[in-house]
Amino acid sequence: MTKKLYYEDAYMKEWQTAISQKIEREDGNYVLLEETAFYPHGGGQPCDAGEINGIAVLDVILEDEVVLHKLENMPEGTQVNCKLDWQLRFDHMQQHSGQHLLSAVCRDLFDANTVSFHLGTDYCTIDVETLELEPSKLAAIETEVNRKIYENRSISSYFVTPEELAQLPLVKQPKVTKDIRIVEINGVEYNACGGTHVASTGAIGMIKLLKTEKQKGNTRIHFLCGSRALTEFNENVRILGSLSGKFNTGKDEIIDRIEKWEHEHKLVHTELTELKEKLDEYLVQELLVESQNVIAHQFTDKSLKDMQSLATKIISKSDLPILFISSSENKVVFAHSGQYAQACGAFFKTHLGSYNGKGGGSDKLAQAGFSSGEDAMAFYSYAEAQLRGN
Repeated sequence: MTKKLYYEDAYMKEWQTAISQKIEREDGNYVLLEETAFYPHGGGQPCDAGEINGIAVLDVILEDEVVLHKLENMPEGTQVNCKLDWQLRFDHMQQHSGQHLLSAVCRDLFDANTVSFHLGTDYCTIDVETLELEPSKLAAIETEVNRKIYENRSISSYFVTPEELAQLPLVKQPKVTKDIRIVEINGVEYNACGGTHVASTGAIGMIKLLKTEKQKGNTRIHFLCGSRALTEFNENVRILGSLSGKFNTGKDEIIDRIEKWEHEHKLVHTELTELKEKLDEYLVQELLVESQNVIAHQFTDKSLKDMQSLATKIISKSDLPILFISSSENKVVFAHSGQYAQACGAFFKTHLGSYNGKGGGSDKLAQAGFSSGEDAMAFYSYAEAQLRGN
């Protein structure tokens, strides 16, 4: 059995020990150490990383109370020097201790017990037993949890017997019946937990709540602790500064400037839509005058949606078949009012394959796309000739 140094001293960064066993598996090389401070996956906390004799530790797993270390390659000899990725370990400690404190505050303030915890690479979440956590409640939780951080309450961990466990006011009873480890936040809570934690709440740094969402009848709270929260704050300040520069205004006036910009944008969009409608009206009249037995036209800048809209306008004024192509999108539209004998969708289904086209539609409107401009133009030319009876 491996001696688990991470239970004795969560702040241990480097140590010397011996390899008790080397194991080669299909998925890689593993070693067993006589002593390890590498924390394995478990309890919602990811495993540690680091090096063993300079060889990268890729994964750490627990199997039957034995800690297995997956390495890039097998080390020589048996005596090794081990070094934790301390930045990663301390981040995990901050997030996990922060979760304990946050869960305690949610429970104490609003009777919202935590049912699950996720410590991810970018963010952490807890799911709490409540359907509603409006902004005022979230603000109260954030204020209280950070107040307890400032109080710098001690965090200790220790193993207890079943008899000692029975005397503790645990919120949730542990699933295990032996080697029961308690994490205690002084004056806040006792929690059965096997993870690594900081020595006091002050080391959590700060906790920032990001957002909430519904999750299977519960509420999921996204949050960041310590260095992650500081990184998020710095990124938000950077974005805010960039917006201030672009709008040439102070940060307190950015929202007003954005709302003004949105209003102006809507006005411009409305004006452009009206102008576009007028231009379409002129174009419809021009196409009707110029066309004889087919209304066919090549566009360089119209989208498929624009061509469909234009065809719909023409249908209300003419029974002639309509054929449009957009060279910018390699799209073709075929439409008519219903008075033309050829069904649009059936025509496309019969002939598109010969021109590497894909599409379809109804009897009165069909559209197709092509992988190249050459294929699109070749199909357009063929379709026009067919519609003109050539």
